[in-house]
Order: sequence, then C-alpha cells, then structure tokens
Amino acid sequence: MSVSLPPRGRGTASNPHNRFAPQRIIASDDGWFQEVPPSRATEVRSETAKSIITRNQSPDLPFDRSLNPYRGCEHGCIYCYARPSHAYWDLSPGLDFETKLIAKTNAVALLEQQLSKPGYVCAPINLGSNTDPYQPIERQHLLTRNSLKVLLDYRHPVTIVTKGSLILRDLDLLSELAQQRLVAVMISLTTLDDELKRIMEPRAAAPAARLRAIRVLRDNRIPVGVLCSPMIPMINDMELEHLLAAAKEAGAQSANYMLLRLPREVAPLFEEWLQTHYPQRAEHVLSLIRQSRGGALYDSRFGQRFRGEGAFAELLAQRFALASKRLGLNRREAFNLDCTRFCPPGGQLALL
Repeated sequence: MSVSLPPRGRGTASNPHNRFAPQRIIASDDGWFQEVPPSRATEVRSETAKSIITRNQSPDLPFDRSLNPYRGCEHGCIYCYARPSHAYWDLSPGLDFETKLIAKTNAVALLEQQLSKPGYVCAPINLGSNTDPYQPIERQHLLTRNSLKVLLDYRHPVTIVTKGSLILRDLDLLSELAQQRLVAVMISLTTLDDELKRIMEPRAAAPAARLRAIRVLRDNRIPVGVLCSPMIPMINDMELEHLLAAAKEAGAQSANYMLLRLPREVAPLFEEWLQTHYPQRAEHVLSLIRQSRGGALYDSRFGQRFRGEGAFAELLAQRFALASKRLGLNRREAFNLDCTRFCPPGGQLALL
C-alpha cells in the first residue's frame, strides 16, 4: 500500500472525494513540471448561519443542544468523527477539514436572538460537540469568547469540551460563570507522549499544556474534568490509567472516555495514517477495532458507538471504572449546573 507523509503540521496528506459532489476529480501527472506546490495554508471563509443552536435526541449525550461557531478544525486530529460533516459544504473530509475552515460570523447575534425567543426553555448548552471552540483561529475571530459573554449575560449554563490551551484566555468569563454554577469544562487528553500527539493531533495543545489548563482552571474554582477520547487499541489505550492519574494530579474532578469512532471517510483516512506511522501493527489495530464494532470499523447504534462491545471494549470499560473509582474521578456533583438563573437581560429571574 503506497502512503505519503502529511504536510508538516497536518493530520493527513489525503483529500478524499466529497461524497455529495456530482463529479469526481482525479489528479494525474500530465508531464508538466509543477513549479509551485499547492498551498497548505489555513484558509478561513465567512458564513452567515441561519441558526446556531443545534438540537439532538441522542441517549448517549448528556446534553440536548450544542453551539459550534466554526466548521472544520485546524487541530487536524486524524481520528476526528466530525470530518465527514465537511462534505456538506462541498469540501473534503481530509486535508480540507484542517485547512479550509468556516467561521459563522453572525454566531453571537444569532445566539442572542435564539435565547431571547419567548418560550425558550433553558438547559445546558455544549460548546465543542463538533469542532473545537478553542482551535487556533479563535485567537483572531473571538466567536467562542463573545458567545460566552452572551451566555453570561443571560445566565445560561454551558459545558465546554476542548483540547486547546487557549481556554485560559477566557478565565475572567469562566470564573464569573463558575461563581453562579453556570459552567463545567472537560479537557480532552489522549496521550502523554509528545511524539504521538504530534502525528495524531498536530496542531492541538501539547499534553503538558492541557494538564496545565486543568490545573489553572481548578485553581480558579472552575469545575473541570478530563475526557480520554478516543481510546485507540494498541495506540494509546495502554496509557489510560496514566492519563487519569496525571489529570487527577493536575486537579481534574471527573473523568470520562470514548472508544475510537470511524464514521464514513474517517475510516480510510485512519487506515492510511496507520500504514504511514504504524505499518507493523496496523492490521492488529484494525482487527481489535472490528472486534469491538461487530465486525465493522464503525457501529452507529445508540448505546454502542461510544463504548463498543466485545472482549477488548469490556476490558477497557473495566479498567476505566477501576481507575476512576480509585482516583475519585467518578463523581460529578460539581457538574450539576443551575438552570434556574436563566434570565435574558432586562428580564426578571424566575421565582422558585
């Protein structure tokens, strides 16, 4: 199998076909010398979104609504389950997902509009369900920070999932939200190995930076936990107990994990990544994934997609349960957020 290394700082070298495109473009060598290689710089286009709060009815998720200010993610995590969503925008789930990003420039105004609607019923909203709200382009666009300002003004509870150390920029807002029991943060931690992080999550924060984020958030009395996701057989699953111990030492109060998910185009991209970086164990890794997914590389069934089934998945679940109990990471009291404070600016707090 012929494989090529990804460009520096990117998760994949491939741009697989967009499954919704009416035509397929296949690159071929026409004999002409290519003097200028194609650009791999990050491009950000603007989108005027029609709505900003996405609803779900999944029994697997602890929230029923989410907010994603961006499409695509510069972190470039090879395993990202959100990659297939880029096809809806006539872009590839491969390299395009990391380099051709979309900023919903009207996200903040839309959020205020939707929270102000008569009859809106408050429940925690999740930031980071599809792409990371603290990916590098957030430094310039500030959509996440300005969304947090709106949520604070409306006293609306929010949960955040990120692997970006940029979250520490917003300590002022997060501290105010935490004082009113309106925020909880989960820091995604997949490895303590800098080299594995470099090839698996090329533009995400280093493991030490994520642990520091946990420590600083906890020091500022902001509820924070660790999300060990994804756990990949024979790649990082052997680190599970070490990840939990390091997070606990840094100040994490809770923990969760997920087994690797490979929907649609993510599966061939991940297989290519395995052949590039771990050719000798690639078949073993894929075999263990199939054993945990009913013989396939992905199982979308509710109740199975996050944890898997079979011997490997059951052992992983037992290891997590034992380690999290031993470390005291199986408590979630601090993550019970207060929805009774919700009040649009100028409104009147609900009477209990």
